[in-house]
Amino acid sequence: MDGNGSAEPRTLEQLLLAGFGWLSLTAEAADDVADDLARRVGIERDAMRSAFRDAVASWRAEAERLGAVPSDASEKAMRRLGLVRREESDDLALRIAQLEHRVRLLEKPVEKPAG
Repeated sequence: MDGNGSAEPRTLEQLLLAGFGWLSLTAEAADDVADDLARRVGIERDAMRSAFRDAVASWRAEAERLGAVPSDASEKAMRRLGLVRREESDDLALRIAQLEHRVRLLEKPVEKPAG
């Protein structure tokens, strides 16, 4: 149940935001949490700090990987639908404008020298 008494499952966005909250812990706060866990579980403090830092590093890597997944999926979907990204469209528009300019230069009549 959440704070509103609702038993609705957490969305991926909520879980990611919670994860980012954990990831934003300062080193000191992370060490405090690890110290508290070590005391409660009965594990050596340095061992728990090391394990906690490893876990946070793993969470960061996973959060970065998950952040790339939606863009990869949307990129594939766009390709399947035959759509292009805006930057690709802008690049093509620029290239067409350059080609049009070159064609206009070639179409200009050549002036013969007077003589």
